[in-house]
Amino acid sequence: MKLSNATLSTLSERVAQPTYDRSRVTNGIVHIGVGGFHRAHEAVYIDDLLRQGEIGWGITGVGLLPQDRNMRNALTAQDCLYTVVEQSASGDMARVVGSITRYFLAADNPEVVLQAMAAPQTRIVSLTITEGGYNFNQGTGEFIGDNPDVIHDLAYPETPVSVFGYVVEALNRRRLSGAPPFTLLSCDNLPHNGAVARKMFLAFAALREQALADWIENNVTFPNSMVDRITPQTTDRDRERIRNEFGIDDAWPVVCEPFRQWVIEKKFCNGRPPLENAGVQFTYDVHPFELIKLRLLNGSHSVMGYLGYLAGYRLIPDVIADPAFHAFIEALMKDEVAPLLTAPPGIDLAEYQQTLLTRFANPAIADQVQRICLDGSSKISKFLLPSIRKALEQNRPIQKLTLALAGWFRYLTGTDEQGNPIEINDPQSSELQRLAKIGGADPRPLLSLQNIFGDLSNNDHFVQSLTSALKTLTTIGAKEAIRQSIKRS
Repeated sequence: MKLSNATLSTLSERVAQPTYDRSRVTNGIVHIGVGGFHRAHEAVYIDDLLRQGEIGWGITGVGLLPQDRNMRNALTAQDCLYTVVEQSASGDMARVVGSITRYFLAADNPEVVLQAMAAPQTRIVSLTITEGGYNFNQGTGEFIGDNPDVIHDLAYPETPVSVFGYVVEALNRRRLSGAPPFTLLSCDNLPHNGAVARKMFLAFAALREQALADWIENNVTFPNSMVDRITPQTTDRDRERIRNEFGIDDAWPVVCEPFRQWVIEKKFCNGRPPLENAGVQFTYDVHPFELIKLRLLNGSHSVMGYLGYLAGYRLIPDVIADPAFHAFIEALMKDEVAPLLTAPPGIDLAEYQQTLLTRFANPAIADQVQRICLDGSSKISKFLLPSIRKALEQNRPIQKLTLALAGWFRYLTGTDEQGNPIEINDPQSSELQRLAKIGGADPRPLLSLQNIFGDLSNNDHFVQSLTSALKTLTTIGAKEAIRQSIKRS
């Protein structure tokens, strides 16, 4: 059955579906970057609220990138409905989510997107634009003003192409009309995401007009948030299984784990939905939650990604099912990462680590190793290097952390241990691959990239440890390097 408003009533009783009248929903949120994660996370939380009668918080989805046309086509053909399937060892649970009520591809009509964002009923603009979408230098943290899209949007503010151009033009229209601003809520997986968004959008606004930047600074809020749910890329196999198991013909369903978490800073300038009624935790300080997730979950994911791929694994559950990898990840978290963290009230770090191992091993979530390896230059800077820096400051062990980093260096050479080519998907891929191939077992060429590594190349202990790890990895391969690392624990 092709999914649409008209076919909802014909769905199997096994499929939960919207219990609210979608025609009565008004859109209080515009979301930029409608991918799998947003549809498995924020949109599900909002769907829960709509089911509770909070019908003023529907979502307008926006795509800014050329590849978003596929999402637009898939969603609009089925009235923006889609299926979320939570997968676990005990079986699959399906629900149809209706919280996204319309979707605009910005390239087709920039004005309609600007009007949606500038409309007074829009009280939140949320973002999942990936770590690399915030347009800052990884080394200095400063906004990149000579980005071609930025230059375009400064010259032609009414026909923007970048997220900065759209958001700032919409805010300017609200300023000029006397309408209150919207909250800009980052849902991306990077440290201090709200603070980063604030700095970058203010920097863009200042390039356009200082008075506008001042108004944004004084009126718009940028809450920090921590988001978590493992959401693999949707495959044709997923589509087929959902058709066969649930009778739903969905062009772009989402599969995910049962676990989900969202922690948000209490900082909204124009009202907010009562998301605490859907399980969201509000706090005045997101940072401790954020660090735990980024450095334990995302850091471990990166380790499994690069070392696992080199070892020949293509699915995360297969990596963690290898006893050597399981022991290595467990020891990495326990011995080298967790001691650097301070748990907020209510969080047991030892229990959290065991929960992660269980989540990684979920056999129903076939998360692709190569998905974890995307945009490594941004992810490594957030997930591994901060732990290394702090361990060096505290004179704590870094042997497993540097082996993990060496896995990325070896991955960047472009072939796995069986000699198969690796497609490097990273904004800096050309330069990264060039330096990785020059260096081989010598990490110093890559370490010269100060926009990623800063001054780490000046730390002799770190360079020696990384050199040793990379030589070992290059000589004996990932599996044996991990086994030797465990023996030295």
